Amino acid sequence: MKINWFKPRTFILACIISNGFSLSAQNSKDASEGVKLIPIETPKGKFNVWTKTIGNNPTMKLLLLNGGPGLTHEYFECLEKFFPNEGIEFIYYDQLACGNSDNPKDTSLYDLPRYVEEVEQLRIALNLDKSNFYLLGHSWGGILAMQYALKYQDKMKALIISSMMASVPEYGKYADNVLAKQMDPEVLDSIRAIEKRNDFQNPRYMELLTPHFYNKHICRLEVWPEPLTRSFSHINNELYVIMQGPSEFGVAGKLIDWDVSKNLKDIKIPTLTIGATHDSMDPNYMEWMSKQLPKGEFLLCKNGSHCCMFDDQQTYMNGLISFIKRVN
Repeated sequence: MKINWFKPRTFILACIISNGFSLSAQNSKDASEGVKLIPIETPKGKFNVWTKTIGNNPTMKLLLLNGGPGLTHEYFECLEKFFPNEGIEFIYYDQLACGNSDNPKDTSLYDLPRYVEEVEQLRIALNLDKSNFYLLGHSWGGILAMQYALKYQDKMKALIISSMMASVPEYGKYADNVLAKQMDPEVLDSIRAIEKRNDFQNPRYMELLTPHFYNKHICRLEVWPEPLTRSFSHINNELYVIMQGPSEFGVAGKLIDWDVSKNLKDIKIPTLTIGATHDSMDPNYMEWMSKQLPKGEFLLCKNGSHCCMFDDQQTYMNGLISFIKRVN
């Protein structure tokens, strides 16, 4: 049994309702400022992807790759409390078929190499290059960021890998051998029984997972921040299932065998890996990654989980800002 953190829509809505959150749109104040729709060429035609730039710094431009696959940029709104004061320009980006971007509903476009080329087209359109281009990928965004850097690092200034291991099989082993064993045996048996029946819509499934996994390893705050629940409420569940798989326990989609652990040595640019003690990703593995990278650094968020930009926010932001400025 392998655990991942991406919730199906039924659980997202339950979470939001139980915590009193609204599905209202992003604050409309200055909503159009800095927004650009970038035309992207794909094997199935041209589509627009949505970006929004905040700040203006010719040497520090950070493009954000969110998790999922299928989530939106919205949970990165927490950066707005910190980066403008530090003079760091950052760019929100909804990947194709997500959020404010076009959704062609053609599942052949749900493919890691195609998303890599999407990022490259975006880089060119936004005038990002090795003098200014920082790339941050969180969770699935970390997979995309690593794969992109292995092909296009000569166009980059630095890379940040936030809460993503370089091997999906190793991520699965950590879930099986460590996280699952931290659960109450009776709870685990009940979860496995539901899975064996493929009864994933059973309300009991999420009733068990919420306190015993999500609240311990995804976000440890008693009330989840509104931008995080909003992003989850807008998930493209079809994309998630195809790439990640249908259940909360396991990677059964296109990413099941993804592994670039042996290629980390080839990423020569400054790279920061960020892990957290309570993460769904192994923090020791995240530290190991930093040692395989020729110019790697490691940041541990001791009190954080998968979304440590929220539940160990000061550590996360201080470490991230310090890295960006040192590279600059």
